[in-house]
Amino acid sequence: MMTLEELVQSLRGQVKVLEQAGDLRVSLTAITDDSRAVQAGSLFVAVKGEQVDGHRYISSALASGAAAVVMQEAVAEVDRSYVRVADSRKALGYLGSRFYGDPSGRLRMIGITGTNGKTTTSYVCKALLESIGGRVGLIGTVAYQIGSEIIPASHTTPGALELQQLLKKMVDGRCSAAVMEVSSHALAQDRVSGTEYDVAVFSNLTQDHLDFHKTMEEYFQAKLRLFTGLTGIQKPNKRAIVNSDDPSGARIASLCAVPVWTYGIKDKADLRAEQVRLSLDGTTFMAATPAGTFPVESHLVGEHNVYNMLAAIGVALHEGATIDQVRQAVTRVTNVPGRFERVMAGQPFTVVVDYAHTEDALVRLLTAAQALKAGRIITVFGCGGDRDRGKRPKMGRAAVQQSDVVILTSDNPRTENPLAILDEVEVGVRDALQQRSHVTYQKVADRREAIATAMRAARPGDMVLIAGKGHEDYQIIGTKKFHFDDREVARDAIRELTHCA
Repeated sequence: MMTLEELVQSLRGQVKVLEQAGDLRVSLTAITDDSRAVQAGSLFVAVKGEQVDGHRYISSALASGAAAVVMQEAVAEVDRSYVRVADSRKALGYLGSRFYGDPSGRLRMIGITGTNGKTTTSYVCKALLESIGGRVGLIGTVAYQIGSEIIPASHTTPGALELQQLLKKMVDGRCSAAVMEVSSHALAQDRVSGTEYDVAVFSNLTQDHLDFHKTMEEYFQAKLRLFTGLTGIQKPNKRAIVNSDDPSGARIASLCAVPVWTYGIKDKADLRAEQVRLSLDGTTFMAATPAGTFPVESHLVGEHNVYNMLAAIGVALHEGATIDQVRQAVTRVTNVPGRFERVMAGQPFTVVVDYAHTEDALVRLLTAAQALKAGRIITVFGCGGDRDRGKRPKMGRAAVQQSDVVILTSDNPRTENPLAILDEVEVGVRDALQQRSHVTYQKVADRREAIATAMRAARPGDMVLIAGKGHEDYQIIGTKKFHFDDREVARDAIRELTHCA
């Protein structure tokens, strides 16, 4: 139980209070921004969202027993205690944090942002922090983890109240730290307001989500918020860990008001990988770090994962891990779901499933494949519907530039015509074919058939890359979600080949 007055205190210096009325000492039993979840004694926070305006449901919330309301716009029918603020969406996170006992203040909070690499970095980071001792929670694209409990992820970064509830569960579950993927959407939508981070990691910035952010500068500014937000005064010993090989890294580092460690392979950095050796069985390199230089052996594949490991090593060293703890923990990370995940069903060629769904991620995947291939590269990929259309021809161009066979197919077409999406991808394919005329391609809109086509085309020694969905076990067609797992479909297609033979 907490009073409205106690909750509103969390907004001081963060969100301006414009008006308040009624008894602020009213006790509150719950907090929600969903009028359907209101119960007697709840605080209802009316948030104006992208599609739904919570102010329209204030009367419904009151009828369901809401004891008080926090809102942004003046609404005449409020007959109970209320507080009007300048930004109710931003206020939601601070109110939730206070209601759930300021859980981020009781955890070491690691936030990871960037276009690509967040998930793998978070998994490695969790393993390294656990090597120090204590339990580590994980919030990310694949799932939310609290000890042995695994919760399916609704978003890469959950909504403001769901996030605070998860962090409280981590505190209650005796976690000492939480590792979070922090999406640009979550930063722009203030889903992490009220959450104070100890370490922020920047992986890279390449084109994605421009259907939401509109420009690359707007996208950058959203990512930057994680780093400018490190200046909170409640927690000491903060640090930013930034990829200095990415063009946006130097800019982020220059704008940080806390100590920065850079990491990279190409240029001078605080954490640097040298003598990198890549194979299908894993990766080795020498890590030159502020704590010393030491060898790293990992089951993870590809140069892009060297960056992810360097970032995680930086976090672990900052948090007090020894070199021996880091070395031992890195070797325990065998794979990350849907990230260069091999499908092995007895076939004489390599099959890899990967989440790569941006131009940069596809280039990274193909670059890794080029370094490891024995035969041809066969790439199966598509682009999501109702999302950034500008990246479609770019992904088509990238696929042709580093593949021998390209099969265009559906990703999550959503409400768009799948063939229309493929036509836009094909523009980039045709452009790249002017320099790489030996590459063959075809359009197979049905993803299951596209994967089967790739398997039938594969020869011994070839590498089949199935990109775009990775860990996802569904496909969205229209407004409906259907079960679909690239890994399962690939195994079925391989078994069919074996049966036919």
